[in-house]
Amino acid sequence: MTTAAPVVRAAEPVAAARRRRWLPTPKLVIIVAVAGVIGYLALVPLYYLLWGTFFDDAGFTLDGFARAYGDSQIGSLVLNSLWFAVGSAVLSLVVGTALAYLNVRTDVPFKGLFFAASIIPLIIPGILYTISWIFLASPDIGLLNRAVEPVLGPGFFDVFTIWGMIWVEGLHLSPIVFLLMVAAFRSMDPSLEESALMCGASRWQVFRKITAPLTRPAIIAAVLIMTVRSLESFEVPALLGLQNGIYVFTSRIYFVLRTYPPDLAAAGSLAIGLLVLAMIGVAISHLAGRSGKTFQTVTGKGFRPRPMELGRWRPVTGAVILLYFFFTVVAPLCVLLYTSLLKFYQPPSLDAFRSMTLENYRELLELSQAGTALKNSLFLGIASATLVMAGMAVAAWIVVRSRIPGRGLIDQFAFVPLVIPGLVLGLALSFVYLRSPVPIYGTIFILLIAYCTRYMPYGMRYAVTSMHQISAELEESAQVSGASWWQTFRRVLLPLLSPGLLAGWIYILVVSFRELSSSILLYSPGNEVLSILIFEQYENGQFPVLSALGVVMVLTLVVLVTVAYKLGAKVGLKQD
Repeated sequence: MTTAAPVVRAAEPVAAARRRRWLPTPKLVIIVAVAGVIGYLALVPLYYLLWGTFFDDAGFTLDGFARAYGDSQIGSLVLNSLWFAVGSAVLSLVVGTALAYLNVRTDVPFKGLFFAASIIPLIIPGILYTISWIFLASPDIGLLNRAVEPVLGPGFFDVFTIWGMIWVEGLHLSPIVFLLMVAAFRSMDPSLEESALMCGASRWQVFRKITAPLTRPAIIAAVLIMTVRSLESFEVPALLGLQNGIYVFTSRIYFVLRTYPPDLAAAGSLAIGLLVLAMIGVAISHLAGRSGKTFQTVTGKGFRPRPMELGRWRPVTGAVILLYFFFTVVAPLCVLLYTSLLKFYQPPSLDAFRSMTLENYRELLELSQAGTALKNSLFLGIASATLVMAGMAVAAWIVVRSRIPGRGLIDQFAFVPLVIPGLVLGLALSFVYLRSPVPIYGTIFILLIAYCTRYMPYGMRYAVTSMHQISAELEESAQVSGASWWQTFRRVLLPLLSPGLLAGWIYILVVSFRELSSSILLYSPGNEVLSILIFEQYENGQFPVLSALGVVMVLTLVVLVTVAYKLGAKVGLKQD
């Protein structure tokens, strides 16, 4: 007995070491949690959407597809969807590419307006942009129609047509194409164009035979991305198309769900059709982007872009820039501000200006829904941006730095919501949480889940790009000095990642603040956001109050973005 005691005491440290070895470390817990959340957000809603569409109490069924696609108007719906998407993409491509070319490759005047013309429309929510064009080009109340009526007759412009829908959507998307094409033109050696001009080619021949082929990957990617964005657009088809019975996939899904009782299976069938079209567009875009190296012209041989002189065309292009700035920025914002100061909507006149008042803004202060919607939008925007960027910072480390098997799947799962249109995502989440025992449906948290899911791909791209720019030697040095993984991540990586994470945070904040397509299917009374309240005010015909709310919304976004950039200047690396 006297010799057994030391053996037991010696075995105790070994057993404790074994137990500690099997205990999960903070690093493992964080990695598993982030990977699990990404997989859940990306795959579970899609699974429930497919299950709710193809299965009912009796088992497998295609009745939903029969009801959705057996309608006699399904052919016109598909054609309208494709025509609207392709037309909007082509318009945005033509406008955005032309402006990017003028800005980067020529000595066009008013270059300072390019930044405002490309950034401000991105801040204006799609629903406000669409409503402002109703005020401008409605055949009944449009200000542009009143201006040209003595010459062209009444109702010359009609925004409630497929052409009006293409015009509004294309103009709203053109700043995105502009930003994409600016990068492409800056990466192209202008000596090729200069050589062609010296050989006697005209500027149009140079653009058609040299510039356009060299930027073909960026052009193809831009038109396909804009096509997918137009396919999933909800605001323009709902506000402009439904007026004259012009349906596309998104507006038809919304109409099916607004009927009583709602036909979830038919809506799911339409959603799957829209999802397939979006996935085809994204796949083609990805394949087109893979050929980019064939068109690389930036080398180490003294590459230096030089703007080309426009000569006598310089005043003409300057006038085009001013006209574009007016239609995309000045006119939409001014008509909202003008309408917000009226007691009731009326065309500009001396009496209208005399009757201007701030009563609509005072009414907003007294409207309890407005304060609630503003608080909800602030909460959802800040919370979704913070949660997404925090989670994607860890996910980016897993994808870029770790050697965990299957780490590439995390990147793929994070990309999945990119091909799911907002309205489809809202419907998918309805399938999930209507059947869930957790009481989330009907609360603000289901909107938070929708926003985090929808904008997860954008946060992942910002975080991965930033992570690739940081050398692994910094982490290795910290770990050699005795720092744990969490200390290294928190004190070394996060400060270095902060500029990219902040850029992603600002972007997600802006797009969350203006989101409508997912919210329209998930909100409940008391959980409205600003975009929902604006939509309801439009349906009720409260145009002046709606415009005042829109002005407040745009100003709030401008303040938030400005404050975020000011704070961002104080984080990250500092230069002495």
